[in-house]
Amino acid sequence: MAKKRLQTTARRPQLTDGEIPVVGAREPCPCGSGRRYKACHGRAAAHAATELVQRPFEGLPGECDWVALRELVPAATVELPLKGGLPEGVPSVTLATVLPMAWPALRRDDGSVLLGLQNDTASGDISRDMADTLQRALEAEPGTPIQARRAPADGPRMQDLLDAEGAFEPVVHSGFEFWVPDSENAAPEVAASLERANAAAIPTVKLTGVDAAYWCETPEKNHLRWVMPHPEEQLLDALARLHAAGRSNLGEGTRLVGSFRAHGLTVPVWDLPSGVSADDVEKPAAEFAERLAAALATDAPLTPEERRARGGLTNRQVTLS
Repeated sequence: MAKKRLQTTARRPQLTDGEIPVVGAREPCPCGSGRRYKACHGRAAAHAATELVQRPFEGLPGECDWVALRELVPAATVELPLKGGLPEGVPSVTLATVLPMAWPALRRDDGSVLLGLQNDTASGDISRDMADTLQRALEAEPGTPIQARRAPADGPRMQDLLDAEGAFEPVVHSGFEFWVPDSENAAPEVAASLERANAAAIPTVKLTGVDAAYWCETPEKNHLRWVMPHPEEQLLDALARLHAAGRSNLGEGTRLVGSFRAHGLTVPVWDLPSGVSADDVEKPAAEFAERLAAALATDAPLTPEERRARGGLTNRQVTLS
């Protein structure tokens, strides 16, 4: 008869949740439970990786501009201040709407870092994925593009890496020449990507008199898209009050046509005649901001006309994220 295998009552050392490494889904869970990883600690890790964070930029300086640069603005850059300052050998960290070849980030030859914003992310938390990309870019060799990956579920977020007191001041560009120091002598694949990106970029200008409002030009008409920080229901009520009173426009020939919903914030959109430039809309936008502030401060029930106006605005709302 074959020898019976000795049985032991000794227990495997139990690991805390923070110590559980990631293994293959069908492998035994390292916690010692005897179950497969996917049915044990892998379940929580998968949930953390896929759970959508509704406001990924909440708590960052310039949250509204983060949303605009992620969803609305073709070409823009922002210098990012890091907590504790820049590491040695890294002269600057710059957020960019998009990078050549759709790279998540790039460590340039001079050691500076470009971090892309308009990239697909592997988890439901854009902020955590971007923080992971930024950390890898800071440690990469100069001249190295950073590839996408799923960030660890317990990794830092951008809110943990950026200086909360630092300014967030987007610079909108007419094209993507900021990708390379010498665009005329860029590598062929980068030059081709640059040409395609410039051809697709919609002319865009950031207003100076109000926050997070962006004028853009299209062949048929121009638009103003304004990312606002107010709670959605309160903002829609205020817009409805103004719309019902005929005070929601930005001047002759302009019209509030609806709104986007993006990353937990609401983005009202106005149609503008093709002849209305960004400069033309600066004063009307500032005047509208005053009317909106008064409407936001009103808590009286909506009138029937205001409810109809609100329904029309809600029906024309589009969710971007």
